Amino acid sequence: MTENNPVEKAAERVLGLEAEVESAGNAATEGNTLAFARAALHDWVESVVGVVSSPGVGRVTLIHVNGTESKIASPELPFRLLPAVSFTK
Repeated sequence: MTENNPVEKAAERVLGLEAEVESAGNAATEGNTLAFARAALHDWVESVVGVVSSPGVGRVTLIHVNGTESKIASPELPFRLLPAVSFTK
C-alpha cells in the first residue's frame, strides 16, 4: 500500500474494521479488479426501478426490478439525490 494514497488507506481501514468483527472482505482499488467491480456495480444499478432518499438517517434505499431492496448508508448520497427524488406523482 502506498502510504499517501487515500483510496488504499480507506480500503485498509474498512478491511481492518471487518477483521475486528471476524469478517473477511476484499478490496479492489486499481486495474482489472476495479474495472470488474465497477462493471458489476453498473449492472446492479441498472436493475433499480425506485429510489428512496432518507437524508435524516443518512440512507438511500434502492428498489430493484425483482422487488428486493438494497440500502446504502452514506452521509452524502441522500443529499445528492434530493433534487431528483420527489414524491409528486
